Amino acid sequence: MKDSTPKTGPSELSLVPTGTLPPILVNAGPKGSERFRDFFTSTIRNANTRAAYLRATRSFFNWLQKNHITDFSAVKPVHVAAYIEELQTIRSKPTVKQHLAAIRMLFDWLVIGHVMDTNPAHSVRAPRYSTKKGKTPILSSGETRELLDSIDTSNVVGLRNRALIALMTFTFARVGAVVTMRVEDYYQQGRRWWVRLHEKGGKLHTMPCHHNLETYLAEYIEAAGIVDQPKTPLFRSVIGKTTKLTDRLMARQDVFRMIQRRALDAGIGTKVGCHTFRGTGITSYLKNGGKREVAQQMANHESARTTQLYDRRGDEISLDEVEKIGI
Repeated sequence: MKDSTPKTGPSELSLVPTGTLPPILVNAGPKGSERFRDFFTSTIRNANTRAAYLRATRSFFNWLQKNHITDFSAVKPVHVAAYIEELQTIRSKPTVKQHLAAIRMLFDWLVIGHVMDTNPAHSVRAPRYSTKKGKTPILSSGETRELLDSIDTSNVVGLRNRALIALMTFTFARVGAVVTMRVEDYYQQGRRWWVRLHEKGGKLHTMPCHHNLETYLAEYIEAAGIVDQPKTPLFRSVIGKTTKLTDRLMARQDVFRMIQRRALDAGIGTKVGCHTFRGTGITSYLKNGGKREVAQQMANHESARTTQLYDRRGDEISLDEVEKIGI
């Protein structure tokens, strides 16, 4: 079964015409359709979660339609369980858990709105999934230094790239928080410079700058000529293949492609991504005697278990042990 649900963005939700809604929502009448729209536009604030939950619930509704179930009163726990079982054959366990969570939340919302009598997803168990190590590829401190040093900083674009990668590494920042920064989010407090990060969930997170990061940001801002433009984007897109910056912020996709190019130029074989530098910074911090609870605060993680996923100090120990096999 392939998920054919359209990749509808969160900003499009209010524009979805009634005719494109799944039959089960159409049959629920205006109240059901309105409740469905309200669930995504009113209750979920994170844009990424909103888009993911929309895809998940529409995928389930498509499955119901294929199985000729077009009324909410006909949806039973056995149907939800069958969908989850089928989904496990083509999707990862974390994705399946996310689909079930989305279905449960939506059905709860529909029950509260008197569109459904009960929530048939409540009794369905999600697949067990536990990991102590994340899958995000990370770099060693040496590789990261090679990457930063390999960037051509003879122009403002190179200075921007170096500052951006360093910011994610030294502050453990998510790319979403980095690309939305404004010039004023790099500011002086006392004798040190700080960065202000607007993290997911509307959380404001501030971090003092590492001395290398201070240098990289200062050199980039001066070269870009934006020191007197506090309300404008800090990291800006480029005009075509030139070395001229626009007045628009970079998109996450631009950052990802830039990182891929820079890693290739530096001869790094690891398939790095934006999140790589978050894990790289955390691991380097812990290897140098940092405390995990402090790393949790620096990374703005809700749980220490999340921070643990980025701790790859054990990778080197495992490799050393494997090399003892003298064959």
